[in-house]
Amino acid sequence: MQRRQTLTHLAAATVAALALPLAAQAAGEIRIAHVHSLTGPLEAYGKQTTTGFMMGLDYATGGTMMVAGKKLVVIEKDDQGKPDLGKSLLAAAYADDKADIAVGPTSSGVALAMLPVAEEYKKILLVEPAVADSITGEKWNKYIFRTGRNSSQDAIANAAALDQAGISIATLAQDYAFGRDGVKAFKEAVKKAKIVHEEYLPTTTTDFTAGAQRIIDALKDKPGRKIIWIIWAGGGGNPFKIADLDLKRYGIEIATGGNILPAMAAYKQFPGMEGATYYYFGIPKNPVNEWLVSNHYSKFKSPPDFFTAGGMSAAIAVVEALKKTGGDTNTNKLIKTMEGMSFMTPKGQMTFRKEDHQAMQDMYHFRIKVDPAFPWGVPELVREIKASEMNIPIRNQR
Repeated sequence: MQRRQTLTHLAAATVAALALPLAAQAAGEIRIAHVHSLTGPLEAYGKQTTTGFMMGLDYATGGTMMVAGKKLVVIEKDDQGKPDLGKSLLAAAYADDKADIAVGPTSSGVALAMLPVAEEYKKILLVEPAVADSITGEKWNKYIFRTGRNSSQDAIANAAALDQAGISIATLAQDYAFGRDGVKAFKEAVKKAKIVHEEYLPTTTTDFTAGAQRIIDALKDKPGRKIIWIIWAGGGGNPFKIADLDLKRYGIEIATGGNILPAMAAYKQFPGMEGATYYYFGIPKNPVNEWLVSNHYSKFKSPPDFFTAGGMSAAIAVVEALKKTGGDTNTNKLIKTMEGMSFMTPKGQMTFRKEDHQAMQDMYHFRIKVDPAFPWGVPELVREIKASEMNIPIRNQR
């Protein structure tokens, strides 16, 4: 009996000894799940976000990848742009990978599927770069923060560039949360111009002829300026091909917001086109953006893109929050810390609004210039639209 008890105690001591290093390791880590589109229709956006996120962690930690003596561990997961997959990957990240916080996703449709998972596990999901208003609106819960701009910020900024009396506008958008929320917000923001038609097409559309003809028919006989405002994301078809339908014959112009540099190659055929953008590497003048541009050129021999800046902003927000909590990843403490928190990003200062955790941020009214040195249409700054100028609706009915 004595021998059996001794062996039992030895076995228990051995298990405890083996567990100690694992517990110590876990205690010395902060685990961040990054769930986004590394493949699929928004692959280019997801890859930029990864680059920016890792550069942001490097910048915010001074190259140490440590906060309060704890190592930052990033767990990458590819949702492929599929809502069901994104939902299951986030659940696995919280449950199996023991993620303390999650960042992502790329697609608004995926984000909407993921929101209840964050609530179920009572863990923060920092949304970057999914845009739909409903993410911090009707589908929101207290575990959701967003550094990415929302549809209303896009819409109000673009309205500031386009909303004038005597203008007739038709919208062309993708038929899912990003497109529909974007148009809804744009319609609310436009006060002087008239919205005369809304066209929604599948995300996989490659032939825009039928949709474009409906738009032309709605605009062609209107007096004054006539504009097609395009809100489109991802690979696949190029909506700017509608310019091939001889829009000039009807005096119809095209307008749109900012995009990634490869997509902005299409902008070269529209010199003078105006709109508003979330980011272009040559516009913001601040030390964070200078660091990003310089280091991105050094590493990749190219400028940082639209979603690179977003990824960096998300990383800085995570690190700043963890610094303020002394590395404590308790969710309620993080929420209390992040509500109302301001932090510097490549765009300048952002602030998480307390009511819905949406990051308030500046936007940029641009005019396209054609410069032979660049393969894309260059968005020249017309004016910075300050966050304080934009009355962004609180849509979560908290």
